[in-house]
Amino acid sequence: MTHDITPGTYVIDPSHSEVGFVARHAMVTKVRGYFRDLAGEIVVGDDFAQSSATATMQVASVDTGSADRDGHLKSADFFDAETNPEITFVSTGVKDHDGNRFVLLGDLTIKGTTQPVELEAEYEGTAQDPFGNTRVGFTAKTEVDRETWGLTWNAALETGGVLVSKKITLNLEISAIKQA
Repeated sequence: MTHDITPGTYVIDPSHSEVGFVARHAMVTKVRGYFRDLAGEIVVGDDFAQSSATATMQVASVDTGSADRDGHLKSADFFDAETNPEITFVSTGVKDHDGNRFVLLGDLTIKGTTQPVELEAEYEGTAQDPFGNTRVGFTAKTEVDRETWGLTWNAALETGGVLVSKKITLNLEISAIKQA
């Protein structure tokens, strides 16, 4: 155990954090997107294995750099933002803790369906910002099958294969501020 995280509650700073996803498009390129509206907190326990995290992303904040694609992702074909406006993550445990690396276990809820996920995570450090806040940084990554959450829309390509990959990579860059 080599980390220097002070136990306590840290609130995610959405303006310095990012929840992103990568999908293969037409079998040949990658499309990246982000949920811009993010909230949550990380509770670091005295025993790091007892730490926890929660996060909520607003589906309407999805941003892939294309208004048409964003509209399609918000529609009933994909996330159905009107009926299911939020995506949530609630941690259920920490395992394989080794120095600054660990696996964060949790439940990811999309479109009313909750499924377990394992995030390969890393503590990136603690810093004092110019405003006197103690900040911690974490990164995390996992690969999921979007169809597990009922995100099954696709289109066949004339050349074989499909328009949107089933496998989606989720990438998180989190900055959180320690609460008094």
